[in-house]
Amino acid sequence: MTDGNAPLTPGNRPRKQRDPFFDNAKFMAILLVVMGHCLAQLGNVPLARTLYLAIYMFHMPLFIVITGYFSRNWTFSAGRTRKLITAVGVPYVVFQFAYTVFDWAVGRNKLEISLLDPYFLTWFLCALFLWRLSTPVWQQIRWPVAVAVGFSLLSYMSDLGSTLDLHRVIGLLPFYVLGLCLKPQHFEYLKKPILRPVGAALLIGAVGVAWFARTRMDLNWLYWKDPHSDFAVDNITGSAMRLGMMACAFVLIGAFLTLVPRRQTWFTKLGATTLYAYLLHGLLTRFIGYMGWWDMSFLHTVPGVLVVLAGACAVGTLLCSKPVVTCFRWAMEPRLDWAFRRTPVG
Repeated sequence: MTDGNAPLTPGNRPRKQRDPFFDNAKFMAILLVVMGHCLAQLGNVPLARTLYLAIYMFHMPLFIVITGYFSRNWTFSAGRTRKLITAVGVPYVVFQFAYTVFDWAVGRNKLEISLLDPYFLTWFLCALFLWRLSTPVWQQIRWPVAVAVGFSLLSYMSDLGSTLDLHRVIGLLPFYVLGLCLKPQHFEYLKKPILRPVGAALLIGAVGVAWFARTRMDLNWLYWKDPHSDFAVDNITGSAMRLGMMACAFVLIGAFLTLVPRRQTWFTKLGATTLYAYLLHGLLTRFIGYMGWWDMSFLHTVPGVLVVLAGACAVGTLLCSKPVVTCFRWAMEPRLDWAFRRTPVG
């Protein structure tokens, strides 16, 4: 979601060309995010609930793996630290405020703005900030993914509360660490044309499994934010469930990436600005809810679900477009040179 594959280049050295594969992947994935949040409003329709379950099984782990991959070179250097503050920290504060005030204005809750309690979509920015800070640590560990999985499983054995959304931060950590460990050749392998039918079959199969599981699985598992006690299961059963979800997400991420175009497409450039769509579309879906439009009877039919999916794709595309980026750059990519020391420390 972040502009992760735009490398920092000192001086006037030519910038390394972006790999369109990853921008294509991020654009396609952000459409899944927008569709998922729209489908959440139509859960009484079997088709909507099925697609929602299938999408939520892997769409955020996908973003997190890609983010981790492009965080491999992150250090505590002045340039990277300042970019972390301006590109992640500041948008977190801005949208934490925006979403809280919006919900208060429409009468959903009392006005309480807390930077320690991520609100709605802002949890990802909070988690990303903390994951990036931890990057040098994971790069020093011999078996980082295994250690991260261990921390993830342990985090659900007790209630960590809502502060910093720690269940998600720690629970989804293995996907970030996996991204840190991946190398270009791993993605090159997934680009082989022979794997596309396999990837398509796996994704279709996932939808089939989701159809079977839609009435048997508590969808709160998909949010990675609740301890085992909230599901009334013991720690062994809960840990097995989490491991199973990690394995499913890993397989579906690979399957999805086999279908991503490798060359430049009409939407490649939009993949560099997916954070705009991620943070802005939530305001739109909440506004639609406030107006009561999600309750329209037509939307709770199969044709209505298909219309909603088409609309979600159109909205996701629009929110990545240049006019939207220009209007909201002040919040997403603010220029804050005035806020930093002229001579960086260290």
